[in-house]
Amino acid sequence: MGLLIDGKWHDQWYDTKATQGKFVRSQSQFRNWLVPPEQYDSNDSTHFPAESGRYHLYVSLACPWAHRTLIFRHLKQLEAHISVSCVHPHMLEHGWTFQRDEQFLDKHVPMGDPIYEFQFAHQLYTHAHPEYSGRVTVPILWDKQTHTIVSNESADIIRMFNSAFNHLTGNQVDYYPDNLRSEIDDLNKRIYDTVNNGVYKAGFATTQAAYEDALTPLFETLSFLEKQLTSKPYLCGNKATEADWRLFTTLIRFDAVYHGHFKCNLKRIIDFPNLNRYLERLYRTDSVSETVNFDHIKQHYYYSHDTINPTRVVPSGPNQIFLTEF
Repeated sequence: MGLLIDGKWHDQWYDTKATQGKFVRSQSQFRNWLVPPEQYDSNDSTHFPAESGRYHLYVSLACPWAHRTLIFRHLKQLEAHISVSCVHPHMLEHGWTFQRDEQFLDKHVPMGDPIYEFQFAHQLYTHAHPEYSGRVTVPILWDKQTHTIVSNESADIIRMFNSAFNHLTGNQVDYYPDNLRSEIDDLNKRIYDTVNNGVYKAGFATTQAAYEDALTPLFETLSFLEKQLTSKPYLCGNKATEADWRLFTTLIRFDAVYHGHFKCNLKRIIDFPNLNRYLERLYRTDSVSETVNFDHIKQHYYYSHDTINPTRVVPSGPNQIFLTEF
């Protein structure tokens, strides 16, 4: 993974020397907001109107952060209103690329950049901000009208998708309801720090102490979640919320990638009966399974991270993700 410095691309991995071997994730820099047309104020440059056909979502099918946005685009029936495309699963010296590869075509999400036919994702960043400095990440929510990035923060994008387009779709399902917001926020905070980002802190650690500092809270939270799911199907009760879908994208990758590649190997998700049933329940919800591409997931992690896997050999398994067979 590289970064842009004053608009110039640098093939530079995360530097953990100054952080005692700990992986520290950079903050998203594009944090604008989509609002329903009646709330739009043209004098507010941070707000964009939620209009059909105006926006494009760039994702990686391998990336859990981008996967969140793809799921919400699907659950909120936004396919006809927000176009989408994906990057190649291999992230090498130029970062995320738009190379079209017959080997990795997905039947639901086209590969490439249909708007500008750029080769690399970092070209979108400099198109929006010629002197941008920072990491080039996905998802990227792009405004085709003003030719800029609305947001590259997945947590914000799923909140926007949850409600901003309801006037177009009629889909009133609310994954962040008022009465559960405090509980959802508390869960999100712990799960983000110890699970969503925790697997990366373990996997990208460059000292034993940094690795163990990440691993212990990761499995403490997984055990906490296993207990939470003893008496209810979802984290906040009988209906899936934002907290469940934010957790899902990490859990679905856990046994296939994080357990081995990131050394998160104290247990697999399949070894947690409640978490495993919960994961399968989410996977089978409303065709969400169609947003999961294990070829992209395994190819990205095992092939792209040559500092962890220098041979770039991609494992064939696991053959079973859930307790039950398909």
